[in-house]
Amino acid sequence: MELDSALEAPSREESSLSGELSPSALGQAFSKILHSLTRPEARRGNVKDVALKDLGDLIEATECDRLFEGSGARLRGMPETLGQVAKAVEKYAAPRKEEEGGGDGHSEVAEKAAKVGLLFLKLLGKVETAKNSLVGPAWQTGLHHLAGPVYIFAITHSLEQPWTTPRSREVAREVLTLLLQVTECSSVAGFLRGENEDEKGSLSVILGLLKPDLNKESWKNNPAIKHVFSWTLQQVTRPWLSQHLERVLPASLLISDDYQTENKILGVHCLHHIVLNVAVLLCLLDLFPILEKTLHWKGDGARPTTHCDEVLQLILTHMEPEHRLLLRRTYARNLPAFVKRLGILTVRHLKRLERVIIGYLEVYDGPEEEARLKILETLKLLMQHTWPRVSCRLVVLLKSLLKLICDVARDPNLTPESVKSALLQEATDCLILLDHCSQGRVKGLLAKIPQSCEDRKVVNCIRKVQQVSEGAPYDGT
Repeated sequence: MELDSALEAPSREESSLSGELSPSALGQAFSKILHSLTRPEARRGNVKDVALKDLGDLIEATECDRLFEGSGARLRGMPETLGQVAKAVEKYAAPRKEEEGGGDGHSEVAEKAAKVGLLFLKLLGKVETAKNSLVGPAWQTGLHHLAGPVYIFAITHSLEQPWTTPRSREVAREVLTLLLQVTECSSVAGFLRGENEDEKGSLSVILGLLKPDLNKESWKNNPAIKHVFSWTLQQVTRPWLSQHLERVLPASLLISDDYQTENKILGVHCLHHIVLNVAVLLCLLDLFPILEKTLHWKGDGARPTTHCDEVLQLILTHMEPEHRLLLRRTYARNLPAFVKRLGILTVRHLKRLERVIIGYLEVYDGPEEEARLKILETLKLLMQHTWPRVSCRLVVLLKSLLKLICDVARDPNLTPESVKSALLQEATDCLILLDHCSQGRVKGLLAKIPQSCEDRKVVNCIRKVQQVSEGAPYDGT
């Protein structure tokens, strides 16, 4: 009993005098409130309600410089403590499982949300005041810890859902508006991705806070989580979403794989948004391992074809006759990733890949030569993964690479020298790999070219191949 008494949230009388509390006492006061908010609900009936009231009084009575700046070990940890308190308060107002709530439960959640929203408004008001009075990054550190939980609260209760009421939605929207104002963001999208190119944005923090509640065991404990995730995801578009693909894709697949139609639809909407805003082919490559998780090769007979095989076959079908440069670049840009993913199984597509590679290497692609550079990268990967099958294609590949080197060396177009050098370098690397795959036959076939060729760039490429073949060090591969 004495321990429980010692850990009780500070009384309102003590909170009203918080302006006179020492830094150590102030830290202890917030720590006690945090303990009260995170203890199991069953142990103490209204202790969390009392703690919430005391927290509001303590925040209101504490000067902003005491919350975000000061000396002493405890006060230096105040921003982090405030962040932990904000997380606990957000979870206090979160809806529970549907079977645990019902109509009365939803009404109780809305009441809690309105109280918590007013508390967050007070706290953000302190941050706004601190911005204008404090020197240094103290208030920014405090805001960094507060922004994530406050955002999750605001989205949870601002959307029209069974656990919200007009009053709770109004307060939550006020919280979101003030959060954007304090963070100096013009929109939620700007808050998540960063208003400027050099700003990181808060999406990574938000996804980190949502992650523990978005796994297979926990995602239905809070019916708001899936909606917060989905709504947040929809605010972030290309190119910013690509860097978060590994974090948003598993949750989207989890929701879409549920037996409830409502969740299936929500998950598909998430996946659709991802496909629209992430490089589609690369996005598919991340989906394939999950879609194909039931396909296991047992060693008896040929490996089964996969979705990746089917998509690559479709891509190659479209690549062969395509003459529009923009589409050729798009196809070529994604081809290396498919070869990497399939590895040795790329042999299934070797004939068609050979035709595409030779055809694309023959066509000038504009000043940046993006398509031909990507095709050369694809050829290098192809030879590395399927080298036992390369020697029988020696002549056709050698002719294609030599023609490319000659064309680039004598290129009359306004192609930058750096691009020409890159093409020649990649083509030389391919010749070296081709020589390795054919047990040195390339070296013999190229032996007489330096004697008859007068183009210095072509001769330099041939000599590099010969030097490496003879054992001289070379950094190109």
